[in-house]
Amino acid sequence: MQPESSLKRRDLLTYAAFGSAVLATGNKAIAAPADSTKDTPPRPKYEMKKSINLWAFPYPDKMTLRQCMQLAKDAGFDGIELNYDLESDLSPKSGTKEFTAIRQMADEIGIAISGVCSFLFWPYPLTSNDPAERTRGMELASKMTQAAHDLGTENLLVVPGAVHMPWRPDHDPTPNDVCDRRAREAIGKLLPQAEKLNVYLNIENIFFNGFLMSPMEMVDFVDSFSSKHVQVHFDTGNIMEYQFPEHWIPILGDRIKNIHFKEYTKKGSDHSLEAFRPLLDGTTDWPAVLAALDKTGYDGYLTFEYFHPYAHFPEALIYQTADSLDRMLGIKQA
Repeated sequence: MQPESSLKRRDLLTYAAFGSAVLATGNKAIAAPADSTKDTPPRPKYEMKKSINLWAFPYPDKMTLRQCMQLAKDAGFDGIELNYDLESDLSPKSGTKEFTAIRQMADEIGIAISGVCSFLFWPYPLTSNDPAERTRGMELASKMTQAAHDLGTENLLVVPGAVHMPWRPDHDPTPNDVCDRRAREAIGKLLPQAEKLNVYLNIENIFFNGFLMSPMEMVDFVDSFSSKHVQVHFDTGNIMEYQFPEHWIPILGDRIKNIHFKEYTKKGSDHSLEAFRPLLDGTTDWPAVLAALDKTGYDGYLTFEYFHPYAHFPEALIYQTADSLDRMLGIKQA
């Protein structure tokens, strides 16, 4: 008998694929399966739009912003989500003139800017126990609101606060009630500018930050402002460790203004950004998610968010994602 240690990966995969069938037929020849695609009903078609976040591109190390936009357009995306930070083309170093030029560049390429998001809500949380961090966070959030307007997008992703940030060992945890109070105060102060500029403050569900842990809490938070300019940026991947996006969507309903389609696998044990996967390479029930979104009437952007551009042939990830979205939306059928 062949020892286990000598089994090759190919052998194991072969046993997994065919072992039960061989046993069932008593080692007789296995007939080729009938062509099942002939009787496969067409998948549903959805009118939602395809978008991709800039973090999926090797920007700015290997590609310029124009190159990223052009690649997204060439791959078939309707929009691209841009990220505001402290150093890049989208930062406090730029102003209305520079952002308007980026908007014009996108228009020339023929791709929309689907929204603006930022990692800056983590070093400068709006609910921090450090007043200096809170002040800087509010300053940056205000600048992001203006930038979104200048870039020609209605959508600004906002992380309203955090009880805890496991990835920041220096963060002093904020008590839940204090976090909630400060978050409501912060959004309330940002709201007049957002309403004036017609920018939506879309509150993102994070889960890892210990705040707004259920769809009911999110609904209560958003509705408390009684303004159409406070809505939800729903992230499918952020809740996948313990919950399911298709359960949140009916409860959030038409409050969902923008979406991150972020893939996650429940089979792993890594609870960092490494747990997020290329689209379809995870355990998300995408047919259920899409059906739930369609039932709410959502027809906006589905933005793929991923933090690890491919080191080699980075365009492969972009085209692969566009193809996956085409199949999920029923544009391409089996």
